[in-house]
Amino acid sequence: MQYIDADSTTPVIRGLSHSVDEDRCTLRWLWPDGVQAVYIHKTNADERMNEQPPTAGLKLYTKDEYKANNGYYDRIEGIGRLVYTVYACVMTSGETRLILQPDGENRIVMSTGKANIYFTIRQKSGLFKKYKTVQIQVTAEVPVAQDVLCYVKKQGGYPANKEDGTVYPFVESFAPGRNVLPVIEIGKDDYIRLFFTDGRLYGQLYELIPE
Repeated sequence: MQYIDADSTTPVIRGLSHSVDEDRCTLRWLWPDGVQAVYIHKTNADERMNEQPPTAGLKLYTKDEYKANNGYYDRIEGIGRLVYTVYACVMTSGETRLILQPDGENRIVMSTGKANIYFTIRQKSGLFKKYKTVQIQVTAEVPVAQDVLCYVKKQGGYPANKEDGTVYPFVESFAPGRNVLPVIEIGKDDYIRLFFTDGRLYGQLYELIPE
């Protein structure tokens, strides 16, 4: 089995789309003329994607199967983002060749839902003290890497977003369930709140909910 780059004469996949129904994903696409089978590759979006995935990671799917099932069905497990790539398959001199598409139209990224991350911030201060203590509690439905979240400290009021104060990273990842962090000390007029380190990226995977 070999890979070849698409050109004006090679068949390519168009119109790739997906739908999700509970724990099942359906892929559909337009079959190019003359192609009777494709190879499908599935990977996690956070993993490094190779332009030419190993043969062991490919699944053969025929046009007859596609017609009988009205698409390609796959069971999905867990929460996150998946990448499906559909390679048109042609036979040349008795050898199977898969078409690489630089335009990316044979690749689709899908989300399998968002995991909830709940957080609580408890603070205590004395009447005549310059500082107050704060304890952060994070309750996660799934494991959350330490670089997903950060907390922001602002003087005079709660920060409105990640850029509205001083950003502090977390030093450990969060396990599923309740995570009670060590108590920290901040100024009496300081306030903190949790945010995603990258809202555009991690907002697709998680829902950050104050309790």
